[in-house]
Amino acid sequence: MRAALNAVRPVDVVPSPNIWHWPDVYEVENRAQDVHGAIWAALSEECPFDGQDVVDVGCGDGFHLPLFARTAKSVTGVEPHPPLVVRARHRTAELANARVVSGPAQRLPLDDASADVVHARTAYFFGPGCEPGLREADRVLRPGGALAIVDLDGSADPYGPWLRADEPRYDPVVVEKFFADNGFSLRRVTAEWRFEKREDLEAVLRIEFSAKVAERAIASVNGLSFPVGYRLHVRRKPKGLIV
Repeated sequence: MRAALNAVRPVDVVPSPNIWHWPDVYEVENRAQDVHGAIWAALSEECPFDGQDVVDVGCGDGFHLPLFARTAKSVTGVEPHPPLVVRARHRTAELANARVVSGPAQRLPLDDASADVVHARTAYFFGPGCEPGLREADRVLRPGGALAIVDLDGSADPYGPWLRADEPRYDPVVVEKFFADNGFSLRRVTAEWRFEKREDLEAVLRIEFSAKVAERAIASVNGLSFPVGYRLHVRRKPKGLIV
């Protein structure tokens, strides 16, 4: 998450320091996140994707693609980092309704009006500066389709203060205002991160934060789990002309 926030710079792709460099540790993180399915429940309520054509922007190594594929008509993962594209294609190789394509959020390699739901989770859409990606999502959405952005809640304990300590430029109030001004709803979700081993918890925190903040976070967590706040922002593409 740390360097990914720099995606606001006017460049195509900014390396993510966690999954790009430690994909196996990030796999552990993905499996530990949201053990009770709180984010999936909120997504299903705010923008149901059963029987829909779904696009997952910044899909990484495709962890969420099989979950969408269970009930979606189709799911397309879009990922700019070639090694992760390979991993995502391997993960979805036996899923007839899933595919993975290479490209950045600013230039989705997809046809106009080809998706019902565009989903992005802790990828690219971090607030001011992501307007090119918003325009691309609108382009590929069909009328009435939904753009669903899931990101970490920088105002929620305990993860929010760790995030802000590492990224002092990141202001949750500014980010939330940006999405509100751009017509998005806001739903706060609390998920539980639960690990099988203490070593896994510590390894994940060390790829998410600088050394100083990671050690502070590790010292403040007792046991194998802690709550993490998320924001779910949803905006629907109008079905007709806006007068």
